[in-house]
Amino acid sequence: EGIAPPKRILFPPEKICMVWQQRQRAGAGLFNVGNTCFLNSVLQCLTYTPPLANYLLSREHSRACHQQGFCMMCIMEAHVNKVLHSPVSAIPPLAVLKVFRRIGEHFQPGREEDAHDFLCCTVNAMQRACLSASNDLDLSSQSTTIVYQIFGGFLRSRVTCFSCEAISDSYEAFLDVPLDIKAASSLTAALEEFVTPEHLDGDNCFKCDKCKKNVAASKRFTVHRAPKILTVCLKRFDCFTGGKISKVVEYPEYLDLRPYMSQADGEPLQYSLYAVLVHSGVSCHGGHYFCYTKVSS
Repeated sequence: EGIAPPKRILFPPEKICMVWQQRQRAGAGLFNVGNTCFLNSVLQCLTYTPPLANYLLSREHSRACHQQGFCMMCIMEAHVNKVLHSPVSAIPPLAVLKVFRRIGEHFQPGREEDAHDFLCCTVNAMQRACLSASNDLDLSSQSTTIVYQIFGGFLRSRVTCFSCEAISDSYEAFLDVPLDIKAASSLTAALEEFVTPEHLDGDNCFKCDKCKKNVAASKRFTVHRAPKILTVCLKRFDCFTGGKISKVVEYPEYLDLRPYMSQADGEPLQYSLYAVLVHSGVSCHGGHYFCYTKVSS
């Protein structure tokens, strides 16, 4: 399918269970410990991600982990077990706060950070922890960790030359899909815009390998390999004004990703909504984060 097969499988895909293996009541809430609402909201969304929670609750990672010092998987394992097994109504996320700067060097304790940035850094830190014992792996093998098998997918960029109609495909791994919402009032409209071909011309023309010259072309992104858990980020920061795009963007409880795939004519690819992370406030430079998550039923 255009992506090289992995030389090594780091985590057996058949061991990933997409539904809760044990029924869990709603776990403890998280205290806001001085501008930590962004961190708390991200942690709660990850805690209630069934395939990740199943793995962390099994404590399989820590039993086999030989990493010295900082290991984000061990920290998340301890955090998720504490939240879901705690007899109290709320706890401070101390284990994560202790390693805050290790998750992202640019994070400053006590400062309100961007929740999407913190999510990306946390998932990347978990990915690095899964790769710590494996050196010199090809990119396809790196995408076989449990973290990448849960959250990761591949995008295809297809450029079609208008002169000779030659097709050039390239592939890019992703852990989330950032969507422009300036012209979209719904998630499906934003996805439609995401896969709409872009015209390459003038200063932005394409160097065609077949024509051996700069030509006009079209470029189209599609989801080539879908993740098990789809993370979508609605881009509410307006780069031109520096303000927040505050309009309502509708999203469905069930989403069929099939129309946005490279193979758009296959079986439906249904996703069920289980977590929403919300920024409340008129500006991107302040405000409050909170989240809604589904517990096991």
